[in-house]
Amino acid sequence: MDIITGVYFRRGSQLAQAVYPGFILSRQQTSYKGKTRLCYWLKTQQGATKAFVEHEKSVFFVKQIHQDIVKTRLNQVNCQFQLAQVPLKHFDQSQVVALYFSSLSDFYLAKETLNGHVPLYEEDIRHADRYLMERYIKGSVWVTGVSKQGNGYLELHNAKLKAHPSFIPQLNMLSLDIECSGDGVLFSVGLVTQSEKVVIMIGVPEPSDINIIWVEDEISLLNTLQELINQLNPDVLIGWNVIDFDCVVLHERAQALGVSLNIGRDGDAMQVSSGNFTRVLIPGRVVIDGIDTMKNATYHFETFKLSFVAKSVLGREKLIGQDDRLEEIVRQFHEDKTSLAKYNLEDCILVWDIFQQQSLLDFAIARTRLTGLELERMGGSVAAFTNLYLPPLHRSGYIAPNLGEHGLNFDSPGGYVMDSKPGLYQNVLVLDFKSLYPSIIRTFCIDPMGLIEGGRNTYDAIPGFNKGLFSRVHHHLPELVEQLWAARHRAKQDGEHMLQQAIKIIMNSLYGVLGSKGCRFYDPRLSSSITMRGHEIMQTTRRWIEELGYEVIYGDTDSTFVQAPDTFSHQACLDLGKSLMHEINTRWEKELSEKYHLQSFLEIEFETHYHPFFMPTIRGQETGSKKRYVGQIEKNGEHELVFKGMETVRSDWTTISKEYQQAVIRALFDGQSVTEVTEHYIALITSGSVDDKLIYKKRLGKPLDAYVKNIPPHVRAAKEATRLGYVNGLGKGSQIAYFISQSGPQLYIKELKLLDYTHYIEKQILPIYKMLPNVDENTINLAGQRSLDL
Repeated sequence: MDIITGVYFRRGSQLAQAVYPGFILSRQQTSYKGKTRLCYWLKTQQGATKAFVEHEKSVFFVKQIHQDIVKTRLNQVNCQFQLAQVPLKHFDQSQVVALYFSSLSDFYLAKETLNGHVPLYEEDIRHADRYLMERYIKGSVWVTGVSKQGNGYLELHNAKLKAHPSFIPQLNMLSLDIECSGDGVLFSVGLVTQSEKVVIMIGVPEPSDINIIWVEDEISLLNTLQELINQLNPDVLIGWNVIDFDCVVLHERAQALGVSLNIGRDGDAMQVSSGNFTRVLIPGRVVIDGIDTMKNATYHFETFKLSFVAKSVLGREKLIGQDDRLEEIVRQFHEDKTSLAKYNLEDCILVWDIFQQQSLLDFAIARTRLTGLELERMGGSVAAFTNLYLPPLHRSGYIAPNLGEHGLNFDSPGGYVMDSKPGLYQNVLVLDFKSLYPSIIRTFCIDPMGLIEGGRNTYDAIPGFNKGLFSRVHHHLPELVEQLWAARHRAKQDGEHMLQQAIKIIMNSLYGVLGSKGCRFYDPRLSSSITMRGHEIMQTTRRWIEELGYEVIYGDTDSTFVQAPDTFSHQACLDLGKSLMHEINTRWEKELSEKYHLQSFLEIEFETHYHPFFMPTIRGQETGSKKRYVGQIEKNGEHELVFKGMETVRSDWTTISKEYQQAVIRALFDGQSVTEVTEHYIALITSGSVDDKLIYKKRLGKPLDAYVKNIPPHVRAAKEATRLGYVNGLGKGSQIAYFISQSGPQLYIKELKLLDYTHYIEKQILPIYKMLPNVDENTINLAGQRSLDL
């Protein structure tokens, strides 16, 4: 082989075929001359490449005992197929046969004909995905074929793809945002790349200090948009709700106006299809949504509106900030188009900057490199599991079962949560099991195929729970966890933060997938053998720590909270934490070796020293709360409060309650008067100086008219404002900002008036005060004037 800048040349009898490293951007399965043809667009070092894989056959499986029925029914409808004996079986040990189809039309005809008559297996897997999956291709590939130069891209015919272990693409982004009326009539489109910032605006040209391309009407706008996208030639289009909104509106307007939005790299039109989720296909390009990407990267915000995320992440705001944004957009389009263009462009820039600052494209690439899912496919934990698990399962002689075929339908318990011992503590140590559920999978060989094989060889099986037995040798999930574990360690060493995050998310999703009834591998014996083993591990760990003479005051899923002596210094607590960590890990190694003859992959870590630490009671009770506490840690020489589940981290409490809780806990920890702090905040409220901090925010969980009997305050406010005509269009998912007036809840639109200060004192201040230890509930001076009877 000759090697020239990463391109390998394979010498054949007549032609030299180049072998390129690349990354898959999009995938399609189409019919070509009556046969199935796969089309993969890739980004290579040479640019965009369109690879055609010819002569592929779609496949699904049926049980061998049904093959005669299958032959008869398919022959009756003149379906062309090939039935083949394969060395595969069902989980119930029945032999299966494969049905191969040269054309997609025959494949779909067979599914339609056989559905409801015999069980079909793996018929839902698209062949464009299966081709990659069975070759362990996860985004990065080597690709070869007979080359032909296309218009701005390379075409490869009779292509062959092979997994590449490390190729990472350099992808070009384009941030896109549309502005339109409430009916979807287009006003403008903003486009931002590394080098270009431009707005296409309908209207008569006006002077502006930004780049505006003025067009006559929507048709001209769409045609100009098509020209610009093809000229800028991005690999990735990004935006905020760009798939479900911008792309859908553009597609609908193009169809309504008879315009073909040909923005694919080969000149093909953008395709939009809706089902369980909206799917956008632009040949040679990818569309990635910022909201979905951030949610999948486990970002948490009060709301994922661009205005809020931009303020939180970038410290910047949208140019139109009021709640009646659509009304202002329409006004600007008719009266002030240059301002609308600036607003449109700024939204594009905000999305671009969020993607850049938070490395969201890097996260999407890392996720694809791990799971093989399409770049734009967010969510999809079940699909990712199938991608990873199915190929080794086939090589072990099994096909995947259908949903619920085992007939078991009992619920698995959730994570272990211990009753807490409430109070104020000077020193609390937190010991966490590192990736507890993945380490249980790895240690106890929890695995779908292992469950089947364990039941066939009970003599040497590892006992699980609910009669689950697991093979010691025949399994795949423990090895997958091991590979992910090693990959995460390498990513940490190499400083690849987004790859670390992607691996962590995938590892933690494994239990959830096995416990999901939407997964074909769901079996409650699997999920319960993970969670119930977790309960056993946490309870045993607590017992061992208490045998060593230390009290465990709380436990949650994988964390154990241990009280250290009040007199211990910070260093003494650190030494104790490390000692407990070593002792517990050593005991688990011995316990699992002696009891089960297993190697322990359980690893507890000394995570945090809280000094002090407060665990409240459940409101109005003496019982300790769960998942609610606050502690002080030392970080870079500074003291920092860490709140868990308290009002200060909850989005449905007011700003004043959060500020008060921070202040009163600081006073508690510093030995100051919590009563004085409380009276100060009561005085602030009644003085009217903090009215802007008395706004509640809560989302509508369903449409407004669906609230009939129990109508909570935010719904009452929304219904009343809608009835009076102040707002419209509020529905499921809308965030409601409201306040409590003397006449009840009111929607916050532009002003606050006649606030019910007594409500805020009784509902936002006193509940927090009353949960504190050793407080006098009988007399708090209200604004220095009278006592409030608690």
